[in-house]
Amino acid sequence: MMKFGAEAYTWFMKDSGAAHANSVGRMIDISAEAGFTGIEPIFAWMGDYADPGRLKAKLDASGIELAAIAFGQDWNQPEETAEERDLADQAIAFLKQFPDAMLCTVQLPTGRHDLEQRRLNLVNNINAVSRRAADAGVAATYHPNSPATSTNRTEEDYKIILEGLDTSVTGWTPDVGHIQNGDMDPLTIMKAYASLINLVHFKDWDGEPEFALMGQGKIDFVSITKWLIQQNFDGWVICEDEAPQALDDPDGVTLHDGRWIHDTLLPALT
Repeated sequence: MMKFGAEAYTWFMKDSGAAHANSVGRMIDISAEAGFTGIEPIFAWMGDYADPGRLKAKLDASGIELAAIAFGQDWNQPEETAEERDLADQAIAFLKQFPDAMLCTVQLPTGRHDLEQRRLNLVNNINAVSRRAADAGVAATYHPNSPATSTNRTEEDYKIILEGLDTSVTGWTPDVGHIQNGDMDPLTIMKAYASLINLVHFKDWDGEPEFALMGQGKIDFVSITKWLIQQNFDGWVICEDEAPQALDDPDGVTLHDGRWIHDTLLPALT
């Protein structure tokens, strides 16, 4: 049975994380209050919960599981830089303490210059990190995004990057809002690369100019969720809400998302 969780980026949006720094404990509490059963924090933004023991104690006390850790780097060179490799190895070592959690790799968007080469560089770096994760017993998944400066936002980007992944060591996290923001139909792309999916991100989109509060945009979550059920997907669906309201009220947005999942989405599936 699929499980639903929350993503820390909803809190990170304001002031690039400064507004809610060192608040992972509160994010866990709000996620539990919202009815979620998991959370995906950001590795570089763990604060006091960069201590695996402290994080585990808080998760256990709140009845929340660590679904994944989001790990983002530039990955613009043909191989990892020394710093990128060191940070990746730290994230992998952290996740070894949580055997059921995934390493969710994300490229930080820095422009679409030298696009052909940089897409290949990204694939090489994701595969290298994921191989080391697999060797350590940590499952990995790759998450594309969609800012105008992203190398991984269009249908062509998806074809080149997803088809270049080493599927023996990494899967793919379709983020339905980012897919739509890249002028693609989420369900069509998910069906095309169904075998890669090992984590899913939900966010809504209305094109005004980008993302909307969950359930208030144009994403067909009912059809997507029904298809996931038909595929026997039993992993995590993580709500990563990037609606404008999240800038000033990430707690309220997360509570709304949890209510919407349980009161609107799930009943609509029957």
